[in-house]
Amino acid sequence: MQTDVACSRLRELILGGVYPPGSRLTEMEVAANLRMSRTPVREALRALAADGLVRPAGRGVTVVALEEDDLDEAYQVRAALEALTAELAAARQREGRIAPADLRALQDVAARTAAATAERRLADAVPLNRRFHQTIAELAGNALALRTLERVWDQIQVSTLRSLAPPARHAYVSAQHDDLLAAITAGRPEEAAAVARAHVLDTRTTTSHPYEPPSEGDRP
Repeated sequence: MQTDVACSRLRELILGGVYPPGSRLTEMEVAANLRMSRTPVREALRALAADGLVRPAGRGVTVVALEEDDLDEAYQVRAALEALTAELAAARQREGRIAPADLRALQDVAARTAAATAERRLADAVPLNRRFHQTIAELAGNALALRTLERVWDQIQVSTLRSLAPPARHAYVSAQHDDLLAAITAGRPEEAAAVARAHVLDTRTTTSHPYEPPSEGDRP
């Protein structure tokens, strides 16, 4: 369906920073960029407004970034939902309801995420990190939690895009992913939930205080 295609492509452009927060978009401009008619673009803009990524502005829309208080709330919701999906995934693993191939896929994306993060490949690390958490949510088998997380992830990604950088504590972040993967693989729901919640809240702390490399005088 043309509307779905327009929505998907426009979402990618917003999440990728082509249309950063504050950008004003019109149906005509977006339709020209996507080489589509204005009708599916109009519907796509309405859908993205419902998801909180854009808001009406005159005859167009503006790409939205959450304010700090709203971002705090988004991370709180993300932490709660990711704790839930990690718990559910671990419980399903304990019950033998996750296929070995699906578990290997999670292990693979975890390894790729760790490599991209350690090598400071931001363009690869950001989508891989999201894919890691998305895979866990998919393994949880709760469609509503996954849909809600997708919306929260989108809002957080757009709102933190300008401050994104490969984590200064990349080894620590990878270790948290490893702990989460281990808890799910071993079928330990409570541990998986605790690790997932702590990981998300730690991530919020990092985005609240962006990493600044030490000056020459501060280096040993």
